[in-house]
Amino acid sequence: MSERIVVVGASLAGLRGAEAIRLAGHAGPLTLVGDEPHAPYDRPSLSKHVIAGEFGAGATTLPNLVALDAEWRLGQAAVGLDAVKREIVLSGGEQLEYDRLLITTGARARSWHEPLEAALTGVFTLRGRDDAEALRGALARKPERVLIIGGGFIGCEAASVCRDLGLAVTMVDPGPAPLARILGISVSGFLRERMERAGVEIRPNAKVRSLTGEAGRVTGAILEDGAEVSAEIILVALGAIPNTDWLDGSGLAREKGALVCDSHCRVRDESGFIHAEIRAAGDVAAFPHPLYDDGLTRLEHWGNAVAQGAYAGRALVKGDDGPAFSELPTFWSNQFGLTIKLAGLTKGADSLAFVQGSLKDGRFIAAYGHEGRTIAALSFDCARWLPAYAAAIEARAPFPPITGAVDQLTRLGPIDPAWPVAQG
Repeated sequence: MSERIVVVGASLAGLRGAEAIRLAGHAGPLTLVGDEPHAPYDRPSLSKHVIAGEFGAGATTLPNLVALDAEWRLGQAAVGLDAVKREIVLSGGEQLEYDRLLITTGARARSWHEPLEAALTGVFTLRGRDDAEALRGALARKPERVLIIGGGFIGCEAASVCRDLGLAVTMVDPGPAPLARILGISVSGFLRERMERAGVEIRPNAKVRSLTGEAGRVTGAILEDGAEVSAEIILVALGAIPNTDWLDGSGLAREKGALVCDSHCRVRDESGFIHAEIRAAGDVAAFPHPLYDDGLTRLEHWGNAVAQGAYAGRALVKGDDGPAFSELPTFWSNQFGLTIKLAGLTKGADSLAFVQGSLKDGRFIAAYGHEGRTIAALSFDCARWLPAYAAAIEARAPFPPITGAVDQLTRLGPIDPAWPVAQG
């Protein structure tokens, strides 16, 4: 009888992984399990086009690039795993056997820490289709003010949409500027100025102590310094948590909630044993990236979900004769009239150079270095040069990687990126 392969997580990584499984030659049973009732869909559109009302969440469904001939178990969450018996327990109590397993259960939005406050009408997170549809409906009712808690990419994109809709926006950011933990103060300070010119009220270096409500509806928030912010809508944008709770008791190793994988996406158990029959990919996987030498890396980026999902699916069928997974991390964001693209990871950066354009013009590429090596490059409306810098990162080029180029600053030298807090 043909081996049965199960993909748990009907996500972007799961879909591309399933397609790779078929392309690698697996002709046997293939099952995809997803806790949502929806077919795999594109998440980046949710925080932009969907909440803006440009199109509905149903239009985000991803195309199948390969005929899967698969059994779909949508709306049936996996709630347990027996790695010895090779069985998955579904939410309805059914036990689903597998010979090989791909885990792509992704991550969920971090909820507000106080459950009663989180349950107030008007409090939202933004991760899935249903979240986006609910938030879009609330924004369409033209609230007097939207409060966004958190200054990460989701919070910034949502703030941009709200301003485009003509809504008043306040952002409470625990750092000195939005995205400061990722980009450093020099660059994030430029973004903060851009956001403030667009009309966003930013409360930097601030945290929310509690949410306030009346008759079951949110009315605002109280900050740690006692200041009050009134708002009819609050978006909690405080990051994401890997969806691995269902693996409690399975014996699989986790670090900060993510599955611990080797460089071929094989999952380790708590004793260090490598399960060649279990792979993980996407937001749920922590793995050693060959370009970054400081431990495990977990990536929440669209491009990584595609590349790692395909890699893990192929390796699940073909084995590990090929090279380790080494796709360069990339990310993009559209907000406040800017197209922001990042190649590589800025974690651990000790130097920064503006290598093309300039902050003054609002179009530039910034390169990030660590111990004399280029580790990342960031583009603000200047993507034409980014592939050259991405290639330099992959080649482990010295910092700064390119000198004497057209449109480059006459005096090119590194500066301290000035991270607001220790990178971790």
